[in-house]
Amino acid sequence: MRKLCPNFDNENGLETVLEVPIPEEMFTNMGSNAALRWQNMRAWMRAQRAADKASHHAAGSSNEFMLLLKIVSSPLIPFQVQTDHSWTFPIKDGSIEASKAKYIVQQYMAAIGGQAALNSVSSMYAVGQVKMVSSDIHQTGDSANAKHTCEVGGFVLWQKNPDLWFLELVVSGCKVSAGSDGKVAWSQSSSRPSNASKGPPRPLRRFFQGLDPRSTANLFLTAVCIGEKNVNKEDCFILKLETGIDILKAQSTANTQIVHHTIHGYFSQRTGLLIQFEDSKLVQMKGKGTDHVFWETSMESVIEDYRYIDGINIAHSGKTAATIFRYGNGKSLNHRGRIDETWRIEEVDFNICGLSMDCFLPPADVKKEQESEEQGMG
Repeated sequence: MRKLCPNFDNENGLETVLEVPIPEEMFTNMGSNAALRWQNMRAWMRAQRAADKASHHAAGSSNEFMLLLKIVSSPLIPFQVQTDHSWTFPIKDGSIEASKAKYIVQQYMAAIGGQAALNSVSSMYAVGQVKMVSSDIHQTGDSANAKHTCEVGGFVLWQKNPDLWFLELVVSGCKVSAGSDGKVAWSQSSSRPSNASKGPPRPLRRFFQGLDPRSTANLFLTAVCIGEKNVNKEDCFILKLETGIDILKAQSTANTQIVHHTIHGYFSQRTGLLIQFEDSKLVQMKGKGTDHVFWETSMESVIEDYRYIDGINIAHSGKTAATIFRYGNGKSLNHRGRIDETWRIEEVDFNICGLSMDCFLPPADVKKEQESEEQGMG
């Protein structure tokens, strides 16, 4: 991946460090020769600094692609995850399904390095590259018209316990940023303004795709085991988490109601590792009278290539398939989109020196809104 580019203003100056490293394939697609690629890279970097919503890539002007990109790149899970558990819990307490789930989580903890190794981690940094293939399907009567887009990009992810994290992802000129400062989680993109998530800060779904084993273990502590399934030729236990009504209400807004949000984890019976992570969400958008619109989102991540980094087993590749289905009164509302992401982790490091609160500050408009709410509560 490319991390540096020439100093365009001073040939003898130091090279420019890219905020988000980009894959070689993305750089190659920027032009037919080296001079044109650097010229387009310079124009793209200036556009990013100026917050220019236009892009020289076709994908940058596609609202549908940006919507799908944001859904797959920076969704949140519905639960707050505590990372200070000692994991000293009685297996026999609760139902058989809950006790079995706790035993499976214990096996997972052993497979990813053990409690001592996990407790030694206070922060994390990861760099990866992605390939996105989107399918935009419009339903018209009994027919469906689909168009496909394939794009490549890269991302940088920072995390510090307990609720501090920051993501930057660039895919062919489209940029998505998201983060949490411990008080509010937010997201923004190159074509959409920033917005804060309702309710208390929650972790990024991408952490549970093999990057943050400790949060994954804590997440499934309260799950139940609902059966078994073969995934990628691995016999797996299925753990299920259903979001409670009180949490759903806290994350809903005046115009949206989260009907349900369900999570499934598939843990290998042979290795104890998490092999697949799924979640599905149904949101009702309120309209006039009974004219409501429903948005149903389903995400399925297959997690692969586990490797030990400083004694902790981290997944280094995988695939995510995300589908969004919009429906309501009238066939004109029916629309289905899908995006398939293939990712590969290039670098992972723990306990990053100098990672301060300044690295997790929200955008100015989100911070201003947050301060206004705090003053109102005061």
